[in-house]
Amino acid sequence: EASIAKLVKKEKMTAKDGNNVLNRIKYTDKISDLANADFIVEAVIENIDLKQKLYENLGQICKPETIFASNTSSLSISEMAAFSGRPEHFVGVHFFNPVQIMKLVEVIKTDRTDPVVFEKARGWVSDIGKTAVSCGDTPGFIVNRLLVPALMQAMLMVDRQDASVRDIDLSLQLGAGHPMGPLHLSDYIGLDTCLFIVDGWIEKYP
Repeated sequence: EASIAKLVKKEKMTAKDGNNVLNRIKYTDKISDLANADFIVEAVIENIDLKQKLYENLGQICKPETIFASNTSSLSISEMAAFSGRPEHFVGVHFFNPVQIMKLVEVIKTDRTDPVVFEKARGWVSDIGKTAVSCGDTPGFIVNRLLVPALMQAMLMVDRQDASVRDIDLSLQLGAGHPMGPLHLSDYIGLDTCLFIVDGWIEKYP
């Protein structure tokens, strides 16, 4: 509601359109209400045990043609697909924060994703006004695979006292055209999230 209100205030959306969006949203705390869903985007916290329980339940509850899509930024799509019991109907759809502003969505396929399902997922991303890029199930996908190591290097530079936080951020903003510096971005993402991603990569891909 807060995001819609901001868009209306900035006159990027009319109040009527904003109300229409909110009226199309149905809230529920019952997983059984998802039984007839065509496309489910999961965005629970990055805990593989929690996701395993969720997908095992969804695999038993949802109709056979339901497409499952995880918004994970770092966990294995293939692993979660196996939990669901229907890997052919499983993809990743990784959005970027703030979602209402960022246009990019990484659409991830595994070796077992049905090509028709993958194209449906890409089409859905386009239908909601985002730009889809395709990627295989590689650690970090495209953006985080390139971005997170750069963030870690920025932190190491501060730790070694090679340069200040201000100068590192300004260098990437003014020298590379980035909208914000790597250390500012790390704070925006969350240092706990950055640590989680790197720890996961080290554990699974030493």
